[in-house]
Amino acid sequence: MKPTQLQMGLDYTLVEELVCGVDEVGRGPLCGAVVTAAVILDPARPILGLNDSKKLTEARREALYEEIIEKALSWSIARAEVDEIDRLNILHATMLAMQRAVAGLHITPRMALIDGNRCPVLAVPSAPVIQGDAKVPAIAAASILAKVSRDREMTAFELIYPGYGLGGHKGYATAVHLEALARLGPTPIHRRSFAPVRAAFEARDAGFAQA
Repeated sequence: MKPTQLQMGLDYTLVEELVCGVDEVGRGPLCGAVVTAAVILDPARPILGLNDSKKLTEARREALYEEIIEKALSWSIARAEVDEIDRLNILHATMLAMQRAVAGLHITPRMALIDGNRCPVLAVPSAPVIQGDAKVPAIAAASILAKVSRDREMTAFELIYPGYGLGGHKGYATAVHLEALARLGPTPIHRRSFAPVRAAFEARDAGFAQA
């Protein structure tokens, strides 16, 4: 394949229109889906302040989320569920969710720029961009949509599964989460393929066997 502008080392701002940015949130947590987004920005409607979602305050992410939804030429949010993560592993589940995000765009992009060092198999040309959420506005926009969507979901799960602190740590392996996992056991949204969760399932099953 002919080298893309990114592979040739040219300026990230020189990409053509109808390029979508793709990013994910939720590879590391012990529970919940991995959420991805794809965004095609509108050059005629610029959005100020786009950046890696982790570098923004929650209030700023929420405001930018609404602006991206309003101004983008096309956007799509997709996911891979816990059972898919456990069956495929987190990397392949993330690639699947990215495929779904790009496929969900109502405009077909000319190219997809993927945050990270690898690309899913797509129907359009693609290129990976390491730290892309800090370099490419469309990837930053995708990171914001994905993070806000997943954070909202984890906050809602706190009401369904109280005691784990999901609204605070969003499912990551904090001391609070690990303590709750050991004390309360795993929930249906915990990832069995992740070592701390697997250990919690084994401890629960051992307890049932002894009962």
